[in-house]
Amino acid sequence: MNGFVTERSAPAPVWAVGPLMRAVADVLALRFNPVQVRGEISGFSRAASGHCYFSLKDAEGQVRCAMFRRAATGLGFSPRDGDQVDVQGKLDVYGPRGDLQLIVEGMRQAGQGTLFEQFMQLKLRLEAQGLFDPARKRAVPTMPRALGVVTSLGAAALRDVATALVRRVPHIPVTLYPAAVQGAQAPAELCAALQAAYAEHQRTGQPEVLLLVRGGGSLEDLWAFNNEALAHTIAAAPMPVVCGVGHETDFTIADFVADLRAPTPTAAAELCATDRATALGLLAWYDQRLQDGTHARLDTQAQRLDRLAQRMARPSDRVSQQHQRLMELGFRLRQCVHNKMQQQSQLHQALDANLTQKFPRAFEREAQRLARAEVALASLDPRLVLQRGYAWLSNDQGLPVTLAAQTHSGQALRASLADGEVDLQVV
Repeated sequence: MNGFVTERSAPAPVWAVGPLMRAVADVLALRFNPVQVRGEISGFSRAASGHCYFSLKDAEGQVRCAMFRRAATGLGFSPRDGDQVDVQGKLDVYGPRGDLQLIVEGMRQAGQGTLFEQFMQLKLRLEAQGLFDPARKRAVPTMPRALGVVTSLGAAALRDVATALVRRVPHIPVTLYPAAVQGAQAPAELCAALQAAYAEHQRTGQPEVLLLVRGGGSLEDLWAFNNEALAHTIAAAPMPVVCGVGHETDFTIADFVADLRAPTPTAAAELCATDRATALGLLAWYDQRLQDGTHARLDTQAQRLDRLAQRMARPSDRVSQQHQRLMELGFRLRQCVHNKMQQQSQLHQALDANLTQKFPRAFEREAQRLARAEVALASLDPRLVLQRGYAWLSNDQGLPVTLAAQTHSGQALRASLADGEVDLQVV
């Protein structure tokens, strides 16, 4: 008989391990998820990736938990071993080890549920509006010409910021815009102080950077910085805003909206004010580079000048070379002129010989042509016609009259005869 089958039961299906773990996870999801659990944190660790791993336990048991970076970034506090917390998430089975684990999507300290829920709701709403978008945040200048500080006159944060600024940048002017940083009236006063700084910036261009600071405290103590109106006021700043509220583990809505979050008020002052000694050191470094570059340039030009001086060390040699070159060119010119004159003389002699041979025959031919032309011209001389009794008639304009139709009664004419001219009148 098969050991997996009894007379009273049907054969059980054979599962592969992976599908079995996935089936168990599906059953857990349908039965429990989403689930909320309260317990004590144990073995908390944050990996370099930003993911958090820990266990939740009480007197009767414990469950392994994983909180991925996306969810851990929105925490308003830093979880520690021993903290009592309420978490929300979903149960799952981690197949490679077969472990039951709780994937945590939200966490709050036990007893602070109402404030934490308000914080998360406001954070999600403002994030959807784009107030946390990194693209809208501006770079903070490290060497501003003037600073502004928004905080309480009696706050320890003011002393910390003042101490850091005096130590690092005693030459930079600082303007204080006082406001309450705790209590019901704090959000309105903080908004008014910020707007006063904005108005000053619009008039004068200063301060170039604004510090919004407060010391550490509980969630209730820092609640004024989780105000929606304050968040929109910070987002409307015409200059970069550095937020240094609480300690390194404290997060507020103002931190997410500001152009830069500092872990502490002192750090906020240091992030926007390069230490004077560092600036002077950088200036000295640039000065040294400028001197080195200048000296290198001078050395290069000096070497070039030396090479030119070597080439011009004996001007007489250069003159002698040029004189020799000139003599050679003169000889070549005279030789060229002599050759050209010989060619012209030879050509002239050849032309004279040719003319001597051809000129008599050409002259004789042209004389004969001239005689024939004279005979022809003489036969056409109109004076020969006039000597035979003819006359040449012309009008007062000197034009020839050859037809009677060209005349009229009383017209003056002139007749040219062989021995002179006679004036006539037509009747």
